[in-house]
Amino acid sequence: MSAEGVDLYLADEPATLALGADLARSCPDGVRVVHLTGDLGAGKTTLVRGWLRALGHSGAVKSPTYTLVESYEPAARTVHHFDLYRLTDPEELDYLGLDGYFDGRALCLVEWPERGAGMLQAPDLIIRLRVDEPGRRAHLQPLSDIGRAWVRTLSDKRQ
Repeated sequence: MSAEGVDLYLADEPATLALGADLARSCPDGVRVVHLTGDLGAGKTTLVRGWLRALGHSGAVKSPTYTLVESYEPAARTVHHFDLYRLTDPEELDYLGLDGYFDGRALCLVEWPERGAGMLQAPDLIIRLRVDEPGRRAHLQPLSDIGRAWVRTLSDKRQ
């Protein structure tokens, strides 16, 4: 792992789901916010689906593009999955009551966090996904001490 994070090649959808599962299984309790960035079709929701399935969620996982947030309670931890793609102004988040979601207990996975700039809590980890035909590239950039320890553990496990 470099000081800037870890780069991973994801050959296909199963590899993206597997990364989500690895992140879920290795995620420390203290992690509160993860930002997921990338163009449309980069695999953000697929990664979240793998994450939630690894936590025991068996139902559908779809992008909350129109609802902005979907909440799940797999195992013992609440997970809020945000998709801010349709926001036109970060202040629209005031209507969601963000404090209730970012309460320090739940894990918040945020797609398109740049659309909520200035209104979101700082992430422990940013996951940047991009298309790299035929697969995807994932860059994991930790931004907190707990995020750095998490990425180091994950990186060691995947080698």
